[in-house]
Amino acid sequence: MKKIKLEILGISYSQSQSGAYALILGEAGKKRRLPIIIGSFEAQAIAIELEKMKPSRPLTHDLFKNFATTFNIGIKEVIIYKFSEGIFFAKLICFDGVKEMEIDSRTSDAVAIAVRFKCPIYTYESILKAAGIVLQDENEPLDPETISEEPEEKEGAYASFTLGELEAMLLAAIDEEAYEKASRIRDEINIRKKKK
Repeated sequence: MKKIKLEILGISYSQSQSGAYALILGEAGKKRRLPIIIGSFEAQAIAIELEKMKPSRPLTHDLFKNFATTFNIGIKEVIIYKFSEGIFFAKLICFDGVKEMEIDSRTSDAVAIAVRFKCPIYTYESILKAAGIVLQDENEPLDPETISEEPEEKEGAYASFTLGELEAMLLAAIDEEAYEKASRIRDEINIRKKKK
């Protein structure tokens, strides 16, 4: 079966499922999207690695990577291989230099590990047909019922702070392991820097 490469396009807050997020994966170079509902901890684990944030202590996925690399085990790829009753199934393809092994994983954990190992994420045509969405326009929202932007009250919450204050707040949020807050502060800092 031919594998289709996916890219991480973003993580959005889901207003319809409290405490849940939508991980948006996209077919490389095309308009098909695969939205996967994940928990807040998993969303946080993916986001902090994508944002290059360094927590004061290793998170679970960081520990997994440190453990694997200590014993010379690499992750070649992640494959989302099944979609059944609204649940995605994934596996890690591991290699120790001698043999290749497959390890079953929740999709959210597999993606969090993939970003740490900088390995590709794949799926199959059957998964994209069953659960994918085709965007007609790049600016078109994916699904207003399950996928949306951050809640309104969070937008612009940091606009009144100076750049220096934001940078201090970012460091404090990382130290407190408040990674969602740190991500929003980082976004505001990046917006300010782009305007300069």
